[in-house]
Amino acid sequence: MASSNRYTDVAIALHWLLAALILGQIAFGWYLQEIPRGTPARTIYVNFHKSTGLTIGLLILFRLYWRLTHKAPPLPDWMPAWERVAARTSHVALYACMLIMPLAGYLASNFSKFGIKYFNVFLLPPWGVDDKRIYAIFNTTHVVTSYVLVALIVIHILAALRHVFLRNGVFSRMSPVRGSP
Repeated sequence: MASSNRYTDVAIALHWLLAALILGQIAFGWYLQEIPRGTPARTIYVNFHKSTGLTIGLLILFRLYWRLTHKAPPLPDWMPAWERVAARTSHVALYACMLIMPLAGYLASNFSKFGIKYFNVFLLPPWGVDDKRIYAIFNTTHVVTSYVLVALIVIHILAALRHVFLRNGVFSRMSPVRGSP
């Protein structure tokens, strides 16, 4: 059970789990750009990226559901207005990117002939036409959103570190360790 100034234990677990999974998935996606097209290794890695992306996307939806149904603890009264606005705006932008990036990747997969072979267990055949232009739009959105998300994550981490160093209690709201700064 969370105290009034901490997020729920589920929210904290989802935050840190998704942070690790999303950073890993983005790094893996960028690594994929180095693997030559048409090679068996690329096919295996791309299918793995798609499969983990779908799974992470479902976890993101669950996290969003949890966030909408469980009120966040209030920001401290002493926080300046600009900092409250920055916190809310950056969180909305983070959630937007976390939704747009996997959705764009999923849509791109559905406008190619390949579809998604989910963890090599079953095929999710494409439901769209094989159209390179539509695929390119969604794939570009997927890639560009990954860069925007990384920039937002860097800002988020810097803000979190600021709160850790100031020892003002803001970081402890989402800390996986109770009683941390």
